[in-house]
Amino acid sequence: MTVLYILVPIAILLVILAIWVFNWAVNNGQYDDLDSPAHSILFDEDDPAHLAAQSQHDKAKTGDESPDDKSV
Repeated sequence: MTVLYILVPIAILLVILAIWVFNWAVNNGQYDDLDSPAHSILFDEDDPAHLAAQSQHDKAKTGDESPDDKSV
């Protein structure tokens, strides 16, 4: 029974902390744009790294690489 005198205030403090963190996140715009990161994955083909990897893949597929460039 005496442990409840410690656990109840700690639980109340944790709830208050969680509410404060949630309010901080909402006020700082953490939940403003939830859709753009999901869509950016689908449309990342203009990324230079992606284009370079695609061209290397195409070269390897057609056999345009010299024998010195191939890794073992």
